[in-house]
Amino acid sequence: MSWLDDVKWDADGLVPVIAQEAHTKDVLMFAYMNREALAETARRGEAVYWSRSRGRLWHKGEESGHIQKVHEIRLDCDADVVLLSVTQLGHEPGIACHTGRHSCFFQVLRDGQWVTVDPVLKDPQRIYG
Repeated sequence: MSWLDDVKWDADGLVPVIAQEAHTKDVLMFAYMNREALAETARRGEAVYWSRSRGRLWHKGEESGHIQKVHEIRLDCDADVVLLSVTQLGHEPGIACHTGRHSCFFQVLRDGQWVTVDPVLKDPQRIYG
């Protein structure tokens, strides 16, 4: 898999990844992948990340059921950021955030304060129980 050699991995062997909804172009989340996660994502057609907090591969949706079907994998001009075009599955509308929201980017800076602007679509306690 020589295409993996083209990625500029950081000192920890990771690359930043942005997941963007294919249809709406909403940025859903930011995460990291190691070489194995990126290879597994390409093989499965579903997002697999490297969880720094868990210290292991994390198949998005393995606990919540909110799987990301991958349509396209892109590499930026510096070869150090990956962009996934995904369909967020498991709930309508799709939930990508562990807080039960559509996107992890649900806060906006207004007048020097972070303001939550997107609703919780499903209580995280009901997702992760």
